[in-house]
Order: sequence, then C-alpha cells, then structure tokens
Amino acid sequence: MTFRFPRSALLLAAVLSLVAGFAVAHEPASEKAAAPRTEFVEGRDYIAIDPPVQTRSGKQIEVVEVFGYSCPHCANFAPYLNRWAKEQKPDVKLELVPAAFGGIWDAYARVYYTAVTMGVADLTHDALFEALHAERIPVRNMDDIAGFYAGHGVDKAQFMSTIESFPVGDKVSDARQRVLAYGVDGTPTMVVAGKYRVLAPREGGFSRLLEVVDFLVAKEREEQARPVR
Repeated sequence: MTFRFPRSALLLAAVLSLVAGFAVAHEPASEKAAAPRTEFVEGRDYIAIDPPVQTRSGKQIEVVEVFGYSCPHCANFAPYLNRWAKEQKPDVKLELVPAAFGGIWDAYARVYYTAVTMGVADLTHDALFEALHAERIPVRNMDDIAGFYAGHGVDKAQFMSTIESFPVGDKVSDARQRVLAYGVDGTPTMVVAGKYRVLAPREGGFSRLLEVVDFLVAKEREEQARPVR
C-alpha cells in the first residue's frame, strides 16, 4: 500500500518533538519465497518516469534509494540494500536520497545531509536506523539527535551549526525536487537510471524489489552498450 504525504513545513525542533518512530510508508510486503521471475512488466513491477530525470553518476548506472529515517520499512530494508550494494559491478552507483516530504521528513533529510557534509554518513546511517527503530532512543528535539552523533565522534556544536547551514538547506531542496520528479510518494522507493521507479511488490518483499532493480540495471546496461547510430 502506498500513502501520500503532506508538504507542510514545520520548525525542526517542533517536528522532532513528535514521536521519532512515526512514519507513513509502503506497507511491508510478505517476505515469503516466490517463484523467480526473469521478466518484469512495466506498470506492474515498475513505472517508466516521463520525462526521465537527469542522473548525477556520469557513465555509471545510477540507482537511487529514496528513504526516510522515520520510516520503519526503510530500517528493515537497509540490510537487504547493503548486501545488494556489495554485489554490484563497478558500473553501478548507489545513491541515497532522503524523502523531503515536509515536516519530520525534512528534518531528517537535514540530519542526513549534515552527516554527509561532515563525512560521517557511512558510519552513522545504519546506526541511526538502529537507534530510532530498535533501541528507540528518545528524540524530543534536535539536541537529542546531535547527542546521538556526538556518541559517534561528531562535535555536537559543529553538528548544530552545520544542520542550519545554507549548503545543507540547498541539498534538502535539491532532494525535494528530485523526489518530486521521480513521482515518489512512499518509502523506501528505488529509482534506476532516472528512468524507472520500482513499484512495491505484491509478493516476495524486499528480495523481489531488488530483483526488479537488477532487471532494470541489466536493461540500462544493454541500452548503453548499443551502438549509437
């Protein structure tokens, strides 16, 4: 099931005073085994994005996960995506784009891009999911989030300064535009080559979702290999 999100903006401190585990996202599909499918169908398994969105990966095949830290399904998906990423060829580039849907989503998008700016995103990405959805750390305001990062070696004052910076705000605005162009209205959502948005599978769960991603990556690889006439 897919839900649509409000676009209303709230102050960061006020938003983060809400329940940290709040999320509206794709309902998790069953993870039971399903018969393998070698061919996936547009309109059922994925949507062609029209017009396609310009990629940022150069000659590599761009694969984007649109995610949100407040989304429990994104937290559950993370181990699957991590394993998938380790298996990819050098011509595939995975990028994470936070879903800046407004409100708490924008707040956590700022958190992610602050971590990116400070060079600690790789260290803290999975850890923040774990803290929010498994450990259920209390999050009353941005100071609590800064405290989490301080526990991972980040200077708290620098974190608080960076999260309010114009570069981080620009990154959130860019993410908002990209997510809108992709047509995303739920998380987690995978986008391949700026051309295809993977639909939540009715069976097979996260494993099946990544099979569709593999199919689309192979499709894009074949298209890139075709001689230009």
